Amino acid sequence: MVEKRTPLPVADAVRRVVEQVRSIGTELVYLQESYGRILAEPIVASNDVPPFDRSPYDGFAIRSIDSKGASGDNRIAFKVIDHIGAGEVSAKKLQAFEAIRIMTGAQLPEAADAVVMFEQTLETARDITIRKPFIPLENISLQGEDLQKGEVVIEQGSFINPGTIALLATFGYSQVLVSKQPIVGILSTGTELLAVEDELEPGKIRNSNGPMIVAQLKRMGLRCKMYGISVDKLEESYQVVKKAAEETDCLITTGGVSVGDFDFLPAIYKKLGAHVLFNKVSMRPGSVTTVAIANGRLLFGLSGNPSACFTGFELFTRPALLKMMSATKLYMPHTKAILGEDFTKANPFTRFVRAVYDGEIVTPAGFNKSNAVSSIARGNALMVLPGGSRGYTIGDSVDVLLLGVEEGSDTWQL
Repeated sequence: MVEKRTPLPVADAVRRVVEQVRSIGTELVYLQESYGRILAEPIVASNDVPPFDRSPYDGFAIRSIDSKGASGDNRIAFKVIDHIGAGEVSAKKLQAFEAIRIMTGAQLPEAADAVVMFEQTLETARDITIRKPFIPLENISLQGEDLQKGEVVIEQGSFINPGTIALLATFGYSQVLVSKQPIVGILSTGTELLAVEDELEPGKIRNSNGPMIVAQLKRMGLRCKMYGISVDKLEESYQVVKKAAEETDCLITTGGVSVGDFDFLPAIYKKLGAHVLFNKVSMRPGSVTTVAIANGRLLFGLSGNPSACFTGFELFTRPALLKMMSATKLYMPHTKAILGEDFTKANPFTRFVRAVYDGEIVTPAGFNKSNAVSSIARGNALMVLPGGSRGYTIGDSVDVLLLGVEEGSDTWQL
C-alpha cells in the first residue's frame, strides 16, 4: 500500500529543519585561513581607526589661521620646514606661516589643523603660496573617525569576507575564533546510476547529483565525505546509510525518497529509528524532499532529479549547515524582479524555477522539468511562483532567490 503523505508549506518545512539544529563548537584558525568561516566571537576594536590624526592627501600641513584672507589677488606664503613620509613623525611644531610637506597617511604634525593638497599650491625651492583660506580640520582624517577603541565592529555569527579579514588584521587578530565546520556525507542511491567516468549503458545515467552537491558544499567552504553509489537493495543501502550517519554531522542522500518499489529511504529511516520531520513539501520541483533526525544527526533525503536535488539543498540543507556553524544569516538573499516572459503553467504547489536575473528582470533559464540539468548551469537565481490556478505573464512582479551570494539573509520572507 502506497504511503499517504501530507505536504508541508515550504516556510514551515524550513523552520522545522532550522529549529532542530545545534551548534557544533568552535576552533582557532590562522587569519590567512579564516576567509569563508563564521565568526564565533565579535570583533572588537583594539584601537582607534585611524589611530592618530593624519593626512588623507599628499600636500602640506599648515595652521588654518595663517591662511585667513588668501585669494587669487592675495597669495599667502608659507616656509616649508620639514618633510613627513607615511610612517614617520615630525619632531617640529608649526609656527606662524610655516608648513610641513606631508604624504598620504602620515601623522599630522603638532599645531597643524589643515592640509593643503599639492595641486592647491605654487612651490618655490623652500616656500609655497596658496590662494584660498582653509578652515580648521579641512582635509584631515581625525583619530577614531572610522572606529573607536572598544567598539563592536562585526557581530558574532557573521561570514568572514575580505573586508572582515582587513579588520581582523587591523586589530591584530593573527588567530581567529570561528565555528567548527560540519562533516557532511554524500550518498547517491539508485541502481541506474553510473560513475562519471563510465560509458553509458541502456537504461543507465551518470551520477550528476553527487558532484553537484560537492560543488554546492564547496561554494560554502565545506568539505565532504563521499559514500559512493548505493544500489537499490534495502539491507545493503541500510548498512551504508547507518555507517555514514555515524561518521558525519549531516548526511545527504539523493534519490530513493519517493514511493516507488525501489525507494528504500523511508524504510531505512524507520530501521534507524529516525524521527522524520517531513516527507512531502508543497513545492515543485522536489515535493518528495524528506528530512529526518537519527541520533542527533540530520539526514537529508533529496530528490534524485537534478533540479529538485539542487533546489532542495539550497532551501533546506544550506540553512541547516549554516546554523550548525552559528551563522546569523541562514537564508538565501531575496529580492523582487519583473518577469521577462510568460510562465503559463499553473500548479497547486509553490514553484521554484531556475532563472536568470539581471538586476531588474528575471526569466526562466531554459528547460525546467525536475530532471533538467541544463537550466541549473545557466541560472543564477530561483524564481518563486506561488501555487494557484493561474500562470504568470510578462510584467508580473515575482520573488527571486539569489544563488552564489557570499552572505545571505537573516530572515525567511517568502
